[in-house]
Amino acid sequence: MRCRFLCLLLIPTLSLSSAAWSQSVSKQSAPKSGGDHSSSGDVAKVPSGVILVKGAWSSASDSTTPLPEGGNVANGVFSDQYFGMTYPLPRDWTETYKGPPPSVTGRYVLANLNPADTVKAPAHASILITAQDLFFDPVRATDAAGVINHMKDHLQADYKVESLPTQTKIADRSFTFFTYGSPAAELHWYVLATEIRCHVLQVVMTSRDTKLLDGLIQDMNKMKLSAAAGPAGGGSAPVCIKDYARDENMIARVDPLFTQRRFNPVPVRIIIDKKGKVKHIHFLSAFDDQAKAISDALAQWKFKPYQKNGQPVEVETGILFGRVHAQ
Repeated sequence: MRCRFLCLLLIPTLSLSSAAWSQSVSKQSAPKSGGDHSSSGDVAKVPSGVILVKGAWSSASDSTTPLPEGGNVANGVFSDQYFGMTYPLPRDWTETYKGPPPSVTGRYVLANLNPADTVKAPAHASILITAQDLFFDPVRATDAAGVINHMKDHLQADYKVESLPTQTKIADRSFTFFTYGSPAAELHWYVLATEIRCHVLQVVMTSRDTKLLDGLIQDMNKMKLSAAAGPAGGGSAPVCIKDYARDENMIARVDPLFTQRRFNPVPVRIIIDKKGKVKHIHFLSAFDDQAKAISDALAQWKFKPYQKNGQPVEVETGILFGRVHAQ
């Protein structure tokens, strides 16, 4: 994980640690906008002389297939169908802000959790649930341990490792556990990471009170993660295969025809059905014209059906269109 992302997390106040993504977040009650998340609501008047141009945003080819960023909090429970995750929040905790759209490197903010304003406690905490798409990870990690070790190795000098990454069991699932702190701010970070469907799912807890953090870790045993959504998918989920869109797996391929010259990378996740056709397209970040051109091209793609144990199965993979940032 790059230092610039860590710097967002390592803000030396508790209130800001849970709002590190606030450059792009909005109140949960505010109407969503952009991509496939557009909905009706109050429209603010555009000031005179101002022209608004829609930028790149996340979207999908259908509204029924679960997306990584599709999780929500309801009745005190955070759930994300894509990851098969159900997490009962600590008592009197809530989600105040929704996260930004996915980044071009496949970084998601799934939930930003804090005690409700009515909670009176001597110490406070925050919980940030994120995911990193391993198809587009600039660190090129292959698993949770790789992501966490990169985080450990790139801490700023003001932050100290408190415990080295170790393997632990939470809710009957293997997690990589790592802690670090800021002596100056008297803050501690507990990080738990596991792999689901070629993503590294992270739960980052922050507080000045380590006993409070230990209790939050114990509460995580109430969490449920679907056994079907394994590290590489499978079961009821597609099998995840990195770089599957190679020539040896293709029968037909058409390049997208872009009508405008753009200089942004366009990360796309697709699901290929048992017959080798693209059945679902998830744009992590794309302009509307790019999404249309890529969708039109992918509709003509045909893959050799992928078989597992002698039976055809669905495959999920990632493709990067457009300009690729230098690594």
